[in-house]
Amino acid sequence: MTGEASVPFDVSRETIERLTAFHDLVLKWNPRINLISKSSVPLLWERHIWDSAQVIPLARSGDIWVDIGSGGGFPGLVVAILSLETSPERHIRMIESDQRKSAFLRTVIRELGLNATVEVARIETAEPEKADVLSARALADLSVLLGFAERHLDPAGTAFFFKGETWQKEVDAARESWSFSLVSHTSISNPAAAVLEIKEIKRV
Repeated sequence: MTGEASVPFDVSRETIERLTAFHDLVLKWNPRINLISKSSVPLLWERHIWDSAQVIPLARSGDIWVDIGSGGGFPGLVVAILSLETSPERHIRMIESDQRKSAFLRTVIRELGLNATVEVARIETAEPEKADVLSARALADLSVLLGFAERHLDPAGTAFFFKGETWQKEVDAARESWSFSLVSHTSISNPAAAVLEIKEIKRV
């Protein structure tokens, strides 16, 4: 499948070319460092790239975007690629503790000319980022993510967390320890999953 076969967003030819180059780099590096599961390789566009891209229209502003636990660059690198077209002033900072995955992230940034940087660090010990936007995908339970957000998100900022089919249970459990405003957006890749838009995070 090519990126142009089922593009769910209005993007330029140049952006499609960058996304395709990223797609190819994931396939090249994946056998060595397991960026995505082997079973999801045939679905790389739908399950990873376009799934990550859905956060762009939700985040209407924010010059400092921090992606935590970036792994293979989902959504961080996808956000960086799309932002070149939609918000060229936006800088994406990715925090990733794995040295090999960080090397991959930096390779993609360099080869595609992205406005992004990588910090090799653990999320809980990295210097607070004061992000306008914070994102995470397939990283941790919501209660844990809110702790990361408390550290790295500006008080006026917005967090976007990609969650699977049990997202409502995670929200209910998190509300026992946290206060936050929430808007849930149905995932384009799985109607039972969601992208959680969270603000005003406080411990209770």
